[in-house]
Amino acid sequence: MKYIYIINGRADKVSQYDEFFAQLKENPHLHEVYTTMGEGDATRYVRLYCDLHPEEEICFVACGGNGIINGVASGLVGYAVSSEEAARQSVNKTMAILYFGGATQDFIINFPGRDFRNVRAMLDGTVTPIDIIQVNDSFCLNVCNLGFNSKVASRANELVAKGKSAHQAYTRGVINAFLTSRFNRIKVTVDGERIARGRMVLCTVANGRRVGGEFNCAPHAKVDDGLIDVCYFRAMSLARLLMLFPLYRSGQHIGSRPGRNKVLYRQAREVTISSEDLIDIYIDGEQLPGSQFHLKILPGALPLRLPKLP
Repeated sequence: MKYIYIINGRADKVSQYDEFFAQLKENPHLHEVYTTMGEGDATRYVRLYCDLHPEEEICFVACGGNGIINGVASGLVGYAVSSEEAARQSVNKTMAILYFGGATQDFIINFPGRDFRNVRAMLDGTVTPIDIIQVNDSFCLNVCNLGFNSKVASRANELVAKGKSAHQAYTRGVINAFLTSRFNRIKVTVDGERIARGRMVLCTVANGRRVGGEFNCAPHAKVDDGLIDVCYFRAMSLARLLMLFPLYRSGQHIGSRPGRNKVLYRQAREVTISSEDLIDIYIDGEQLPGSQFHLKILPGALPLRLPKLP
């Protein structure tokens, strides 16, 4: 087994990987390190490597936060679904995750008790298949956001680029969205049935449970149940949304009194999103513009190596 560690060339502080390189020296094994050169490079690299080495047994290790993890996962799954031959070969291609800081990492919360900072635990781990969501020609490992949440992500990304921490940026993005993005004309259809009519505040289409570092948007989501979790907020007054906000953070918004008749929660296998206007949805924190989106669950499509439990 060969391990290819993929690190983010855009990381603000190269020193955040000092611990990672120290652990590599302490745990000799067949490996190489690849540093990404720009947006989308992790996906391109993984797909090209798989195409050129179809027989080689490889574990691609995403080292970093949401963006790099999505990039590696998208490359591996995209390779596997591109052809029947690739799908047959992909059984010898797996993925793992190491997290040493950087952008907020929401996905690993789905695996409590696992140490995603420990190279030895990763090497001794076991592979389990997990789901991933296909979004048009892209892939979502954790959560897709639209409406209010898209506005939050857009503003947060602007602030991170200016040097704010991910937590500060997301909080300020939320405040901005309260003022500018509470009445969105976006149609959401779940397994062929429109979830609601009229305007909406936000919608999360989730494989995982958490977004933005602290918001438990889809508390019932499981990454291996073959289902997409959809949480939809109808348009509402600012006062009511402010009452719901702390519940949304803690995952208690579903079935709550402030959310009665306003917060809808569904599980599905396919979701369509449409708008007469150009909108943005955010896939694991990355922007995807458009007006028509088709999302479907790919059950067990990603072979993920989980760190060994203590």
